[in-house]
Amino acid sequence: MAKSSDVDDLLVAFRRFAVHGDHKAAAASEMPGQKWAKLCKDCKIIDGKHVTSTDTDIIFSKLIPKTSRGMSYADFKKALEMLAQKRFPEQDKDEALQSVHKLIEGKEPANAGVTKVDKTGAVDRLTDTSKYTGSHKERFDGSGRGRGRQGRENLVENTGYVSSYRHQGTYDTKVKGQPGKPAGPPDSKVK
Repeated sequence: MAKSSDVDDLLVAFRRFAVHGDHKAAAASEMPGQKWAKLCKDCKIIDGKHVTSTDTDIIFSKLIPKTSRGMSYADFKKALEMLAQKRFPEQDKDEALQSVHKLIEGKEPANAGVTKVDKTGAVDRLTDTSKYTGSHKERFDGSGRGRGRQGRENLVENTGYVSSYRHQGTYDTKVKGQPGKPAGPPDSKVK
């Protein structure tokens, strides 16, 4: 039969999958159907040969009444017993159950590869910030990172220059060639 540490590891895995993606849940006592399917997929209970996703859905619907939100830990263990002989048909009932427990123990939900970045020609071209022009270009710095609020909102600066003038403060050096001297009428004495 199962050791108490194995049962504890199984309970820990059950709780990890039950609360996965639910930021409000501190500890879950029930596992919804979609998380049951994720557990079966991530822990390799579904092998496509002996056990399919349809099999896991059928077992879930047999054990859980329609009025219930999910399966309890006791229902979870019954479901594993039902899947064990199907997943490992060459083993006897107890060995198959132990093999299924070993597949689940210590596992947690996989997040890697859930969303992948599409790098086709059009998407790559549209998301390349170095090719943006106009006001859209001002929302990103040179490395392509967004500038946040500074890039989205028109922040008013009372400097005397027209808004969005990039060469602010360079008038004296370009036109007069004299840095630091304010622009104005030339020095002349009125008589």
